[in-house]
Amino acid sequence: MTTQQAYNDFKEKLKKIFDEREADNITDWIFEKVTHFKRTERRTRQNAELTENHLNLLQKYLEELLQHKPVQYVLNEAWFFKRKFYVNENVLIPRPETEELVEWIINDVKLATAINSIPNTLYISPQILDIGTGSGCISVSIKKELSNANVTAIDVSEKALLVAKKNAGELNVEIDFLRVDFLDENEWESLLQYDIIVSNPPYIPIKEKEILAKNITAFEPRIALFVEDNNPFIFYEKIAKFAKTHLSKNGKIYVEVHEEFAKDVKVFFENAGFIPTIKNDIYGKERIVKAIKAS
Repeated sequence: MTTQQAYNDFKEKLKKIFDEREADNITDWIFEKVTHFKRTERRTRQNAELTENHLNLLQKYLEELLQHKPVQYVLNEAWFFKRKFYVNENVLIPRPETEELVEWIINDVKLATAINSIPNTLYISPQILDIGTGSGCISVSIKKELSNANVTAIDVSEKALLVAKKNAGELNVEIDFLRVDFLDENEWESLLQYDIIVSNPPYIPIKEKEILAKNITAFEPRIALFVEDNNPFIFYEKIAKFAKTHLSKNGKIYVEVHEEFAKDVKVFFENAGFIPTIKNDIYGKERIVKAIKAS
């Protein structure tokens, strides 16, 4: 079977559960992985015959995709902040809005470094803590862009930490990874003082599970997605309490939030004595909150 024939067949089968555009994008991604041909190269080699190994691999991937398994888990890769990360079902798939969270931190630190003439660890070598690191996409991306930063990343899941460590190794950055159950305040003793705290914590109430896409609820780790309906702000509450004693003066908290709860999280941080700001994502949704420690 030629490359073009296999491509067309693969795409048509995906259209049973995906729309035209998504089926096209996924098919491109799969074929680049399998054949190592970029889209432009594939067009010039559309009559090239695929090997039996190629066809077997395509069939395997197709069967997984038709079970609604995300393509990122099928291929064990996801792109985030210009880089390819290893992912599996022990970690969330990195999202574009989280890139905006990372970009806000990087821009703030670089701007502060440029305008600040007095040596200060916040600008020269900030101590940064990533709470609930998952794949490590946040902590690794920050360290790649801010090489002088000292980054610590924590997660309750040992399996997630293995993924994060793999990504740090493959992208050649040094990060201090720790297994910490952040909701257990007794475990805070192992953590130090930080200039920046960042987190993309679980924030989806369990009651919303039924309205989420099957590829999310069936494959992504529940522990990284959902919070109890009666206390959807538990992670922000713990982060604010932790920051009272573990965040430096004028230090900053950056958190991703549920688009419907950004104002609630902002008020929560205000009541806890912080100066918060909401930032909209590229879709105009209120998805990121920054909170500055006033004293």
